[in-house]
Amino acid sequence: MPKKTKKTSAGTPATTALTAAGTDFTLHSYEHDPAAPSYGEEAAQALGVEPARVFKTLVASVDDRLTVAIVPVSATLDLKALASAVGGKRATMADPAAAERTTGYVRGGISPLGQRKRLPTALDESATGYETICVSAGRRGLEVELSPADLASLTDAVLAPIARS
Repeated sequence: MPKKTKKTSAGTPATTALTAAGTDFTLHSYEHDPAAPSYGEEAAQALGVEPARVFKTLVASVDDRLTVAIVPVSATLDLKALASAVGGKRATMADPAAAERTTGYVRGGISPLGQRKRLPTALDESATGYETICVSAGRRGLEVELSPADLASLTDAVLAPIARS
């Protein structure tokens, strides 16, 4: 059974940022399986949450500028739509090492919150269809549940249709 905690820090920069901002959130932890083929799908299954409500944090390069994209784990990132959403022309997935170095998190545990360097961020507009969504809390096996409005506000995210099924 996932552990739930309200408004306490689990020691990650993401939960520290949420606590400092006074944002309501619920922390969910689960035993991460290193053999899991998809971190996001693993999180959805472990938490018993529909995959469309669990969002993955991806780092892309838009016109050579690192940019965060937050999309449902049940979807893929539309790179052209991401570029358009942040006012760019061309987007590619970022080098994983550059994403880790810039955000301060490891792949599979990159949170859109509390990153080492604030990056332009886009949140898929499907998030607004839910009262709360889950995103990585900054390490594998740890998710934070919060309102999409709070996530968008804390990350200065643009809401746009950046995911495709």
